[in-house]
Amino acid sequence: MELMSHCSSFLLPSIPPSSSEENKTYALILLNQPLPKFTPLLWNHAKLCLCADGGANRVFDEMPLLLPQEDPLLVRNRYKPHVIKGDMDSIRTEVKDFYANLGSQIVDESQDQDTTDLHKCVSFIWDTIPVADKSDLCILVAGALGGRFDHEIGNINVLCNFSNIRIVLISDDCLIQLLPKTHRHEINILSSLEGPHCGLIPVATASAKATTSGLRWDLDNTEMKFGGLISTSNIVMQEKITVQSDSDILWTISIRKPT
Repeated sequence: MELMSHCSSFLLPSIPPSSSEENKTYALILLNQPLPKFTPLLWNHAKLCLCADGGANRVFDEMPLLLPQEDPLLVRNRYKPHVIKGDMDSIRTEVKDFYANLGSQIVDESQDQDTTDLHKCVSFIWDTIPVADKSDLCILVAGALGGRFDHEIGNINVLCNFSNIRIVLISDDCLIQLLPKTHRHEINILSSLEGPHCGLIPVATASAKATTSGLRWDLDNTEMKFGGLISTSNIVMQEKITVQSDSDILWTISIRKPT
C-alpha cells in the first residue's frame, strides 16, 4: 500500500526547502466564521484564494484586525480574493462591490441549492488548478469549525465527498483532515505549533479498524465506532505518527496557542 506523508508546514512563515511540503500547491478557502489568527500566513502560502459567499465579509471586516499595525484599506486591497463563489445569500452588497472593483471574480451559483458553498469552492479549485499541480494540491479551509453544528458536519461531509483531494479544515484550536483508506499515512508533527492532543474518528462508515504508532494510546487493528471506542484525547508522543485503517478516518490535532 502506498505511503502518504502529511505535515502542517502551512503553519510556518515559510515552507522549509527540501521538505516533503516544498512542492505543495496550496489553495485557501475562507468560510463565514471568525478567521483564525494565522489567516494572513495561510493566504501568503496560497496560489489561489477563494471566499465562500459570506466569507468575503469576514476577510473585509477581520483581516485588518489581524494586522492592526497596517492601514485597513491597504490590507483590504492586498488581501483580495481571486474568487467569491456561492449562493450569494450572505455577502454584503458593499463588500461584493468592493472586491468586484478590485478584480475579484464573482461566481453566483444561487441556482444550486444541493451543495454547500464549501463544496462549490472545492469543485471550482479542482476544475481550475492545472493538471500538473493536482497531485500536490492541498486545500486549506479557514472558518470551517465553530458556529452551527450542521455547518460543521456539512464541512466534514465535503472531506468525504472529495476523499481524493487533501483538504484541511482549520480553526484557531485544531485542524481536521481525512486519511483515506487507500494509503498508509505518515504524519510529521510540528511539535512547536501543534499537539499534543489528537484524535482519530471513523467517518462515513459503521466502524473502522486502525493501527497506529507514535501515540500514547496506540491502536492495534482496534475497532472504532460511535457507540463504542473512539480515539479522542489521545496524545502525540513522537515526531512521526503512522496510521493505517480499513476505512476512511478523520485525523485531528490541536493547534498550540502562541506564548
